Amino acid sequence: MEKSYSASYAAAGVDITAGYRAVELMKKHVARTRNEGCLDDVGGFGGCFGLPIAGMEEPVLVSGTDGCGTKVKLAILMDKHDTIGIDAVAMCVNDIICVGAKPLFFLDYIACGKNIPEKIAEIVAGVAEGCVQSGAALIGGETAEHPGMMPVEEYDLAGFAVGIVDKKKIIDNSKMEAGDVVIALPSTGIHSNGFSLCRKVFDIDNNPPALYEPCEELGGKTVAEALLTPTRIYVKPVLALLEKVNVKGISHITGGGFYENIPRSIPDGLGAKINRSAVKILPIFDLIAKVGNIPERDMFNTYNMGVGMSIVVPADQVETAVQILKEQGEDAYVIGQIVKSEDKIVIE
Repeated sequence: MEKSYSASYAAAGVDITAGYRAVELMKKHVARTRNEGCLDDVGGFGGCFGLPIAGMEEPVLVSGTDGCGTKVKLAILMDKHDTIGIDAVAMCVNDIICVGAKPLFFLDYIACGKNIPEKIAEIVAGVAEGCVQSGAALIGGETAEHPGMMPVEEYDLAGFAVGIVDKKKIIDNSKMEAGDVVIALPSTGIHSNGFSLCRKVFDIDNNPPALYEPCEELGGKTVAEALLTPTRIYVKPVLALLEKVNVKGISHITGGGFYENIPRSIPDGLGAKINRSAVKILPIFDLIAKVGNIPERDMFNTYNMGVGMSIVVPADQVETAVQILKEQGEDAYVIGQIVKSEDKIVIE
């Protein structure tokens, strides 16, 4: 590749040699994510992965794709690019774990106005950290320079993950029944949803100085720091839970908040009765509601409110489930129960 250079393409705004430099800079980060399924190195035309199917009767591949939404805008404003990749991975692997699938590998896609190798490597460092946290290998990706499509300082980030689960162990909510209990796994904050409303509430697009001033309500953190906190990845704790507990349903609380996501794991004829007073709401959500004058119903229908994932287990396994999750570093707690209802969710 040392002979690969096009002056004409560079004059049009695309420096292909910057892409090569970016790959070299990111290789050390990618190396951290290698696992037993990896078959080749970064830089080829396709990522190869050997499927670990030993002991499985009917292995099923499970995939998920997502991006970080307009949270990327804040990363650009703060000139902090080493954590947004965690969000990209989290949004995918947290989805596929909801059906019981263990993540195998991840691929990212970065579109940028100008390829600045050091910045791209920072972004990929975050992606690699997310892969390490979830046990997935980063087996490839794409960085595309789009001059004229976006300003030179801007970029967008997305990706997809593939996982595997034995068909008989897929979590499909078919065994859920009234009396089962809903357990909450705390979030780290906003995660990666609802940022369009955050941008409006805090006037983020105009980049006001108040974003970077210590905020008493946030324990001295700035609003920008609180908003950019990476999405928590729940894969390893949930995998540990699945080994010993009869998990009947899992919901990743993303865009649409409680009202959209918790019902997705509940069958017809049943509903989740959530105890509002039990929900440990994080300070950032109280601040958003206060500054933006947002009704509580809208908050619960937009944000995770401090609950990044909900898990339904039988009542007689609640103590065991909570103990396992705590041993895995999750401050899990009960927020409700499953009841017979035509309403998929009630918060009271």
